[in-house]
Amino acid sequence: MKKIIIGISGASGVRLGEKFVSYLPKEIEAFIVYSEHSHVVMKKEENRKILDNFDISECIASGSFQTDAMVIIPCSMNTLAKISVGIADNLITRAASVMIKEKRTLLLAPREMPYSSIALENMLKLSNLGVIIAPPVAGYYADINSIEDMERFFIGKWFDLLGIEHSLFKRWEG
Repeated sequence: MKKIIIGISGASGVRLGEKFVSYLPKEIEAFIVYSEHSHVVMKKEENRKILDNFDISECIASGSFQTDAMVIIPCSMNTLAKISVGIADNLITRAASVMIKEKRTLLLAPREMPYSSIALENMLKLSNLGVIIAPPVAGYYADINSIEDMERFFIGKWFDLLGIEHSLFKRWEG
């Protein structure tokens, strides 16, 4: 994996999106987009590009711009619903639409529970299109003793789904 888009939507769980970025190997080029509701500003780091969510002319809005994957962590129910019906009214939803159209890896980490029937239908629809639905769900076998351990577990599971090597949590040994 060489290039990844990270969308950070919603206000609750923004820390997980930022931690995901902080654990990315430096050789992966990251394109980061914050939704207007996240209200968080991240410092620019090496190989990290912060893009304007209102500028749908950014490079990631085009299928001809090659990226390997996109994640939306956290993914608000509003963002998930827009993606499920093809609304591309900002850079995050536009880039997600491109990922689906181009049949590239798209991972969504829905953050709200319990899930309504509408949210579950949207997730099923997206899953049937090949989108990975991966909410942050605890794995109690991973020797989790703190919030930071839990966050590393979530990020490690997402890295597994994206094929990114890591040693962020203790794996199940049987």
